[in-house]
Amino acid sequence: MRVFVAVDLPEELQPKITDIQSKFSDFKFKFVKPDIMHITMKFLGEVPEEMLEKISKALDSVSSETFETTVRGVGVFPKPRFAKVIWLGCEGDFEQLHSSIEESLSSFEFVKDLHPFSAHATLARVKYLPKKKKEDFMQLLDELKDIDVGKMQVRSIRLKKSTLTPEGPVYETLHEVMLG
Repeated sequence: MRVFVAVDLPEELQPKITDIQSKFSDFKFKFVKPDIMHITMKFLGEVPEEMLEKISKALDSVSSETFETTVRGVGVFPKPRFAKVIWLGCEGDFEQLHSSIEESLSSFEFVKDLHPFSAHATLARVKYLPKKKKEDFMQLLDELKDIDVGKMQVRSIRLKKSTLTPEGPVYETLHEVMLG
């Protein structure tokens, strides 16, 4: 099954996220439903079901205190003129949490992340951006680059299963590790 480790965004941020997504309504992007938005800490990929218990036990050794984060700013990967992913930035002690997760899973030989860790929550995926709309898109990104979405407490990480459907992904929490 397809699994990943994540920090879920709280329900109280959803109205603000919906408002930000509505600003992109002129574009035909594939939006992530606000109620399933999360910060992916580590994508594990396809994992045999019999490994899940060992992975869960390994994650129990993650060492991190709870911390506050500010969800702020809209950005893109890889770059504005060729955007593939639109994201919300997340500021906080995520690097330490990420390295503790990597350390706890080191014996499993999961692929190490190629890029430096960047805490973000995916807002939308860009399949196609017409040339005539690029300038409007760039201007909107500039307007939203520092938008404040809100604060949240990071109290746990969750091992989640992802099932891809035509209506979008369905996530199920398999294991939760409380921090602190």
